[in-house]
Amino acid sequence: SSISISFSTFVKKFAMSFSELLRPEVQNFLLEHEGADEAEFVLKGKSILGIPASLLAEQLRGRRKAKDKLPSFYKAKDIIYPPQLNLEQSSSEVTAKFKASLVKGNQLIDLTGGFGVDSFFFSKQFINVLYTEPNIRLLEIARHNSEVLGATNIEFHNLTAEEFLKNVVHTDVVYIDPSRRNGSVKKIVRLADCSPDVTLLQTEILKKASQLLVKASPLLDIQMGIRELLNVSDVYVVSVNNECKEVLFLCGRASQEPVIHTVNLLSNGSQQSFDFSFAEERTAESDFADPKVYIYEPNASILKGGAFKSVADRYRINKISVNTHLYTSDHLVSEFPGKVFKIETYIKPDAPSASLALLDKKANILTRNYPLTPEQLKKKLKLTDGGEHFILAFSAQKKKYVTVAKRVS
Repeated sequence: SSISISFSTFVKKFAMSFSELLRPEVQNFLLEHEGADEAEFVLKGKSILGIPASLLAEQLRGRRKAKDKLPSFYKAKDIIYPPQLNLEQSSSEVTAKFKASLVKGNQLIDLTGGFGVDSFFFSKQFINVLYTEPNIRLLEIARHNSEVLGATNIEFHNLTAEEFLKNVVHTDVVYIDPSRRNGSVKKIVRLADCSPDVTLLQTEILKKASQLLVKASPLLDIQMGIRELLNVSDVYVVSVNNECKEVLFLCGRASQEPVIHTVNLLSNGSQQSFDFSFAEERTAESDFADPKVYIYEPNASILKGGAFKSVADRYRINKISVNTHLYTSDHLVSEFPGKVFKIETYIKPDAPSASLALLDKKANILTRNYPLTPEQLKKKLKLTDGGEHFILAFSAQKKKYVTVAKRVS
């Protein structure tokens, strides 16, 4: 048919450009021009070394992005990168490794293979990984990269998630990372609005798999996600260096109160963890107090998870106010999962007071439940960014405070 002929032509053209990218002189060119502005190549001409300039620009963007996001890929020779949108949607190396640590078994199915980052790291934990992806270009890129990286236990299937599931009899784990963009490339959040719709597939998946691991947007309301999914046993709220990156739902056959695991993965290889349940949060009681010697701010995962009372109860510290998610104590809780500050002095919110307390007129400004933004307060206090001091401005139960503090941990 004409459809099969056009598809065959597409595959041949893609295979040609794919192999051309792997020529030594092209790979050397990409290495030598890694720091260059790729837009200049596109403006200069249609092709360089016989390769379309737009394709070279895509590879340069990908390599630059991978340097921090995917260091294992960046360090390897002959890696091919996908279009920018696909690379942005893929997991980072640190979050992919974390996901791989959550599940185990002989076989895992990745129903949304994409660029193949998650499949690659799952392949280190499972005997066999089945990757499926309807986009043939992405599949071939992922297949090539897995060979380059030595992952020989990944099987590649050019099918949609729905098509692939029809042929599955049993597997240990199914992983799905639905696309969170609609046809207009606008980000969406609800699981039922994503593609594929895991809320429609989950019943069939849980008949064939012992566990289902779902990656969701960090913007998704956790309780909404629990309502949308079946048999959620664990929720993982994952941050990297205090920036919330993803929410993971682990579903199994047993029905129980889900455990909420908040995890902040740090660049030094350590992590901050705090586990709780919504039942614990409902029954926990907060003792409020005006600021004492130390101020605590929970990490982004705890704040996203909503453990506002549980964290105060667990570490025996006081909450500043109902709507101010800062905590305080006279004694240092060094193991607190977040930022810890020691107050040095209190100042009025004006420039003369700030000048007396900060001789170098520098500070890092944080405002929490305070009428001014950090930028507005910085301007009012006539300070510049930087230095070793912090201005913490916040509302307590009865009054507002502006403090000068130093970071303890």
